[in-house]
Amino acid sequence: MRAEALCHQIESELATVRRQLLTHPYVAAVEEGAIELSQLRPFAGEQYAILSGAMRSVAHLVSRFGSDFFLDVLAGERVALEALGPFASALGMRSVELEEYEPLPGAHAYAAFTAWLAAYASDAEVAAAYLINFRAWGENCGRLSRALTDRYGLSTEQVRFFDLFAEPAPAFEERAPAIITAGLKRGVPPKLVRRAARLLQGYELLYWDTLLSELQR
Repeated sequence: MRAEALCHQIESELATVRRQLLTHPYVAAVEEGAIELSQLRPFAGEQYAILSGAMRSVAHLVSRFGSDFFLDVLAGERVALEALGPFASALGMRSVELEEYEPLPGAHAYAAFTAWLAAYASDAEVAAAYLINFRAWGENCGRLSRALTDRYGLSTEQVRFFDLFAEPAPAFEERAPAIITAGLKRGVPPKLVRRAARLLQGYELLYWDTLLSELQR
């Protein structure tokens, strides 16, 4: 089986979760201007915690597999962490507040699973999970960027964090299938590739659900 066929199957299997992600009430609330800008502080805090951990996780993947694919992901995570600063500042958050933010278990489960993938999964499992998940995440980031600009008047620099994810890098989209195909040829079981993608997508949904619950408190 080739990566394209397997990923198509996975996307079909996860269609319901994808719909839930792309119609999530949290994102809709931002699009509608229904919440105060300061109420997005948990989003910034969670992203700081997730990205800080992700950089270590992806660095471990680089040490395990030495792939340009993971080097590019690592570089992207670093740029995103840097771009988070102006967004947090727009919310009235100082650097020290980002550093001292205490992550919510449901929102931070995504980071915990990416750390597990970095330690135990094959490169094919990780590449598939990233490929499937980053697409839905990117679409929501694009929507949030537009809403934060149009509804809340944030500047291009302040929404740069979201714009970085809104359009997947061509190299990422090209290299991921090659890694998945190579892994399948080596004998990586397709069910493990499916599982990695399904769980990461599920933790992504849990992230948004947790933020929504915090918003409604």
